[in-house]
Amino acid sequence: MRFLVTGLLALSSLALTGCGYNTIQTQDEAVKAAWSEVVNQYQRRADLIPNLVNTVKGYAAQEQKVLIGVTEARARATSIQVTPEVLNDPEALKKFQAAQGELTNALKSLIAISENYPQLKSDQNFRDLQAQLEGTENRITVARNRYIESVQNFNGTIRKFPVNLTAMMFSYGVKPNFTVENEAEIARPPAVDFGTTPPAPAETPAPGN
Repeated sequence: MRFLVTGLLALSSLALTGCGYNTIQTQDEAVKAAWSEVVNQYQRRADLIPNLVNTVKGYAAQEQKVLIGVTEARARATSIQVTPEVLNDPEALKKFQAAQGELTNALKSLIAISENYPQLKSDQNFRDLQAQLEGTENRITVARNRYIESVQNFNGTIRKFPVNLTAMMFSYGVKPNFTVENEAEIARPPAVDFGTTPPAPAETPAPGN
């Protein structure tokens, strides 16, 4: 009897493997891991904002509209519950993406006003925060790219026969993904000028001038 049970379990394991069950599990975990990194990087950005706002306020307190806009955008972005269920809810993911996009635009406006305040622009704390924010934006882009790729791999797998039958049996459906207006934008971080771009080299005069 023991041998029969062992044999049935072995056959079941082989059947599940052959039907892609293990692949589904592996790729589902990869999606969750990629999502966790996305959330971590967005949270890292959110954590930088209070110090950034306070620093700007010290030199440009009159820019209330921009300062309040960033603060409110951060509050909306961080109020969204990023639970694992978001990974299977297109509307929830869309809401999360919209809130983060709104915060990105608000930060661009905040950084832009530094051009009008030379003392702010030269403040070391402000420059340090700019550098951290720039690095975080780059990490956000990398994390989003990995998440997009993980979801594409998962969705592609569960659409193929016979894995699609296994997916249906265990209630695995297609996962929603980040959307972009321009696919090329996936490959690079938001274009934000952090004041660190080196000046263009001077033109070399032509011989004889």
